[in-house]
Amino acid sequence: MTFDQPGRFWRGNLHTHTNLSDGALSPRETADVYRDAGYDFVAITDHFRPEYGYPVTDTRDLRTDGFTTLIGAELHAPRTEAGQQWHIIAAGLPLDFAPPSDSETGPELARRARAAGAFIGMAHPSASLLTAADAESLDAAHSIEVYNALSDRENRGDSWHLADVLLNRGHRLTTYAADDAHLQPQDPPPCQAWVHVRAEALEPAALLTALKAGHFYSSTGPELYDVHLEGDVIAVRCSPATKILLTGGHPGAELAQGTDLTECTLPLTLFRNTHCRITIEDASGHRAWTNPIHLPR
Repeated sequence: MTFDQPGRFWRGNLHTHTNLSDGALSPRETADVYRDAGYDFVAITDHFRPEYGYPVTDTRDLRTDGFTTLIGAELHAPRTEAGQQWHIIAAGLPLDFAPPSDSETGPELARRARAAGAFIGMAHPSASLLTAADAESLDAAHSIEVYNALSDRENRGDSWHLADVLLNRGHRLTTYAADDAHLQPQDPPPCQAWVHVRAEALEPAALLTALKAGHFYSSTGPELYDVHLEGDVIAVRCSPATKILLTGGHPGAELAQGTDLTECTLPLTLFRNTHCRITIEDASGHRAWTNPIHLPR
């Protein structure tokens, strides 16, 4: 499991825009926002669209000791069931990644990006009104953006329902949270949702390998220190929480509630033969989530 992997956790944002597309700040200013907030890395994912010149933003000169970047873009191509273009996060793209052809679909574009080495995320499914059929067609995705801080402004930030539907259909996807920061005056403040990636080094290649392997968890505030299976229970250690919740691929939940909870064990019986996850919530309502944990059949 993630918490047994060598290395340490590195905090980063996987969905970020600059003034090379529709963001307010330059790439350097944007990276400074995250560096100054204590982040270890950021992925600049400007909109890969013709009106912006199909940017794959070169952020190599923004890397410093203690802070790095992933080169990427938010990819777009026709067409989802709701009639919109796809929104696809690709972190780890080569700088010469070619624009889509006139006939290339979203799933085809995602496959090409994955083949080029990128970590592929299904961006804000709830805000995009993605259906299960849409999501299943995006077969190159590594992960689902289950919480998007910008989309939360319109009460469409949470996409866990779609994630559970896909997981119950056998799709081995991971799940991540992100800002979708544009840093525009009307937007929510940045640094609202992030991933903690477990890797041995703060290097782009190591982070991408860990992301693709699912060695990370997501948060809007609390920290998870350890989550592991012990026979018929799951054991959790975390920063102070008011709720520790076990949910997954079966209706229902196991729950521990209290004041300043920092550890508990919860029975796994309800989720045998399916998947589960831990969610913790603190006194401010901020949450952290593990990736899906697939239990033996």
